[in-house]
Amino acid sequence: MRNPYDVLGVAKTASPKEIKAAFRKLAKQHHPDQNPDDPKAKDRFAAVNQAYEILGDEKRRGEFDRGEIDAEGKPRFAGFENAGAGGDPFGGFRRSGQGPGGARFEFRSTGPGGPGAGGFGGAGDIFSELFGSAFGRGEPEMGGRGAQAPEMKVNLDVSIEEAATGVRKTALFPDGRKVGVQLPAYLEDGQEMRLQGEGALLPTGGRGDAVVRIRFRKHPRYTLDGRDLRVDLPVSLRDAVLGAKVPVDTLGGRVAVTVPPWSSSDRVLRIKGRGLPTKAGDKADLYVHVRVMLPEGGDAELEALMRKRGA
Repeated sequence: MRNPYDVLGVAKTASPKEIKAAFRKLAKQHHPDQNPDDPKAKDRFAAVNQAYEILGDEKRRGEFDRGEIDAEGKPRFAGFENAGAGGDPFGGFRRSGQGPGGARFEFRSTGPGGPGAGGFGGAGDIFSELFGSAFGRGEPEMGGRGAQAPEMKVNLDVSIEEAATGVRKTALFPDGRKVGVQLPAYLEDGQEMRLQGEGALLPTGGRGDAVVRIRFRKHPRYTLDGRDLRVDLPVSLRDAVLGAKVPVDTLGGRVAVTVPPWSSSDRVLRIKGRGLPTKAGDKADLYVHVRVMLPEGGDAELEALMRKRGA
């Protein structure tokens, strides 16, 4: 084992505060979750922790300085057991298992005078501060990125037109970030989309996941009926009686719909393929509801006709 002062990069005259600061910096730098592609990261991480096991505790630091223990914390003279429980050369440090994101580590006290009980609160306390309270407790990791973080919840309001075309939207996250979200071809009101690595910052670096909940905005013309759309079509009394071709705005552009003669209000006309996309890959329909409208401001000739017919 290397000299713990050399491992932490501090002088023998370094203050406890300087030692703690050096440990925090190196532990975060060499944490295996920060270096998933570097197989030697866990060894460097273990060395940094072992160094702090000695220098982070005043009693053990004094024993090392006086030559009573070596860089592993083992006594330099016979008659004593290893400082680490069970002869563990890493003292209070051990690996707790191999998870999806690599090795996880936990810390334990090495005795009444060990880092877990005195000194600066121990490596375990520092790592809980650096990497979150889930560190070292064997709790499930999120996406293999180390300490667990809650999912970030985001609402994204989408218009009917946007839901029909699968555009790319910009979502405003609670932390002020603007994140592009590609809407799928099939989208439902209330649907949730998981964005990996776009959530809250993890103490180990990187980000957790975000869950975007889709909310359809109320449309000024269309109403939703499953995947079908419904729309009102104002029709004059003349066109309702005589019949006519009347323009209708649809998601795919304006089309002319034939209003048959003698169409009453709430007669329903169907336009195929002008609704929202379906799971099958085609499109639902648009249902047009005829609304017979009387002339605004009145019509003297029409009124006279009605009076004559009622005589």
